[in-house]
Amino acid sequence: MKIPFFDYQNIYKRFKPEFNAIFEDVCSRGAYILQRDLDEFEIHLQEYTGIKHVLGVNDGTNAMIVGMNCIGFKETDEVIISAHTYVATAAAIKLAGAKPICADIDDHGMLSADSVKDVLTQNTKAIMPTQLNGRCCDMKKIIQIAEDNNLVLMEDSAQGLGAKHNEIHAGGFGKFGTLSFYPAKLIGCFGDGGAILTNDSDLFEKAKMYRDHGRDESGIVQGLGTNSRLDNLQAAFLALRLKHFEEDISRRRQIAQFYSEILSKSNIFKLPEIQDGTNGNFNTFQNYEIEVKDRDNFKNFLSDHNIGSLIQWGGYSIIDIQGFEDTKSDNIHYDRTNKFFEECIMLPMHMGITDDQLNYMEKILTKYINEYTN
Repeated sequence: MKIPFFDYQNIYKRFKPEFNAIFEDVCSRGAYILQRDLDEFEIHLQEYTGIKHVLGVNDGTNAMIVGMNCIGFKETDEVIISAHTYVATAAAIKLAGAKPICADIDDHGMLSADSVKDVLTQNTKAIMPTQLNGRCCDMKKIIQIAEDNNLVLMEDSAQGLGAKHNEIHAGGFGKFGTLSFYPAKLIGCFGDGGAILTNDSDLFEKAKMYRDHGRDESGIVQGLGTNSRLDNLQAAFLALRLKHFEEDISRRRQIAQFYSEILSKSNIFKLPEIQDGTNGNFNTFQNYEIEVKDRDNFKNFLSDHNIGSLIQWGGYSIIDIQGFEDTKSDNIHYDRTNKFFEECIMLPMHMGITDDQLNYMEKILTKYINEYTN
């Protein structure tokens, strides 16, 4: 049996008749740019997240760039991020004219609030936590740091759809948050897509013009902007995915629980916490990321048994990526980050996984535990 890390074809196969009908409808109307399908998707996403405004843009990276450009940053401004995030987070900050500075991660692989305090300087202007793997950071502590130091709080919540902390949806804590609809995300489109989430009406109005060349509702250019619109056809596809999102979350959490029950039988694995909504915290398992001793041996073992896996970001934290060495702070040693990237690995987590494949996974994972656990 073969279990790919991700099954991109399944996205289409699962709702093939519905997707085909959407394609025919949108194309027959010639409705490609800024049409009612995008408006309706934005409204439905706003209703789901409980965040006041949602704006569809062309991808998650540009969601951050547009949001930051609507705030305004200068070259000396520092923005604190997690060392465990995709390069897009740091790149977006640089492209918006500021300087990203990495803090260390906590025991859950998320931005450490204590480390944020350690990397603060007189140039720090903002904090941008990454809501990673369908989970939120400890936002209560991070919000307090932002308030105490008069900092802007923004969120790279590209992987955060459905995730909550203290009953607040990812992307709803600060000035703005972002979502990505890349095909491997919790709901993915057939290409790239993203969204800006904000409770700030002024920022929303600025971003709405900025994504469309600076034009207002009448089409008159009011200022600098770019082309960062979510395609109407993709929005229509995403609206269908959103209708089934609760079903997707339930299945992902079921798979995560299945993995955890097997892997918890050995002490060589460090497993993600399954937050069930108690105390207002809920995770959706965009990814099932674990830490394992002798990670490369484990990855090779899975590969030998036709099971896909992935080491996130290619196994490199931001501070180790060429061209981003200046994101490292001299005030900390990144001990947790360095250890994490020696041991992290993700198991298959997508809607194409069948019960038969899970049974095979149980057999192979149990075999590994029996062979390599002392």
